[in-house]
Amino acid sequence: MDLVKKVEEIIRRLKKLYPNPRLELEFENPFQLLVMAILAAQESDKKVNQTAKDLFRELKEPLHFVEIEFEELTERIKHIRWHHRKAELIIKCCKKLLELYDGKVPDDVDKLSKLPGVGRKTAHMVVGGAYKKPAIIADRHFIRVANRLGLTKEKTPEKVEKDLSKKIPQRYWLELSLLLIEHGKHICKARKPLCERCPLPDLCDYYQTEIVGKDKGESVKVEG
Repeated sequence: MDLVKKVEEIIRRLKKLYPNPRLELEFENPFQLLVMAILAAQESDKKVNQTAKDLFRELKEPLHFVEIEFEELTERIKHIRWHHRKAELIIKCCKKLLELYDGKVPDDVDKLSKLPGVGRKTAHMVVGGAYKKPAIIADRHFIRVANRLGLTKEKTPEKVEKDLSKKIPQRYWLELSLLLIEHGKHICKARKPLCERCPLPDLCDYYQTEIVGKDKGESVKVEG
């Protein structure tokens, strides 16, 4: 089975499990998602949602984040991991957003990537999540599942994006991203994937080597 056919089959099966895949970040507009994506680095979506709910009651646009005192912003996001650094990045991001794009969040990955604190993974999240445009959202769940399925061997968001964007038609990028993220959170977990509940065993390199291979008595290197 070639890679595109494999992706189509993965999407078809996972849509039965996750009929409405979406980001877990709860946002109302592209700007909120941009700020939340910066907060979400190495932090749970649940905690970011809780923090953002209060944060956006008063701070609703880039200018508000530029005008607020740094100490006040850090206090408002104090429950977020590395809140001092993230407060700094958010303020710098908003200044550049006003400078370059008149405060409007662009729907283009390359333009978004020019903003402080916004790597290509975050840019794809905003483009896909807020604008529903083609995006490869290579977060840790996506990368793990894509590796196990044999879609890519790359490990970093930038390299995964570059690799898969060459192999997979754009029309599948966003749907595949959201489905693999959901699957990584609920079944294809990091330490102990729930392979017995997965609908993709025949399409999964990990299952064929780590489960089937071991059952046959083969010597297989365990994934770290």
